[in-house]
Amino acid sequence: MPKMKTNSGAKKRFTFTGTGKIKRKHAFKSHILTKKTTKQKRNLTYSGLVSPADEAGVKQLLVK
Repeated sequence: MPKMKTNSGAKKRFTFTGTGKIKRKHAFKSHILTKKTTKQKRNLTYSGLVSPADEAGVKQLLVK
């Protein structure tokens, strides 16, 4: 059986932390920023963690 391939889109969007959690960026920060408040844009800057419900699916895409 051939090796599993890592999903190319997922490897560009997610990274693992030292403890094995998965880091992600926020959406809605690329364009149409004029109608968003400064507070909203500032809070979208920081990275977040993938929720436990989605973690298994993302790990499957990031097969090593």
